[in-house]
Amino acid sequence: MKLLASLLTVAALASSALSVSAADGAPAAQQKAAKPDLAQGEAKYGAICAACHGADGNSAVPAQPKLSQQHPEYLIKQLQEFKEGKRKNVVMQGMAALLNEDDMRNIAYWVAAKPEKPGFAKDKELVVIGEKIYRGGIGERGVPACAGCHSPNGAGIPAQYPRLAGQHADYIATELMAFRDGVRTNNAVMSGVAARLNDREIKALADYVAGLR
Repeated sequence: MKLLASLLTVAALASSALSVSAADGAPAAQQKAAKPDLAQGEAKYGAICAACHGADGNSAVPAQPKLSQQHPEYLIKQLQEFKEGKRKNVVMQGMAALLNEDDMRNIAYWVAAKPEKPGFAKDKELVVIGEKIYRGGIGERGVPACAGCHSPNGAGIPAQYPRLAGQHADYIATELMAFRDGVRTNNAVMSGVAARLNDREIKALADYVAGLR
């Protein structure tokens, strides 16, 4: 009986210790699962981002990307990499330096919920070339179809590949050239793909993507 009582006491103590341990770990787990504060996101976005990216994430400047409907995980990653210097842009590095992790998450989820204004293609001849590359790649040069990662309609895949549909053609072309020329180095896969594209193909892809919906 004494042995049984001792075993029960040990079990009770172990259970208590596990409970305490779980309780100690709870705040961290809760923090990871915390929902973004959209009101704070809107306020921070308005103060820091709206001047370049538009009040609702629909930039009116072709050189500045639209952020509305972009996957929040992608936006957070880019902000982190601007802040860490992994992605180079003097203006964006300065903006990101003002944000902490909560700010980034709040902004990303707020602007991702805003509807995107559709874009449009401008050059019919380029669109035909761009569509062929986007949907089928360029086999002889090892260029994969963009649709494989960014989806046929340009919606991308949440937490993996960014949305491209409706994005400004000027911005897409600039970024592809930056990947190709080694100016942008925060994605090795995209650097490898862009390295196999010439200027006309980049412009064609950018124009086609701008008109995707």
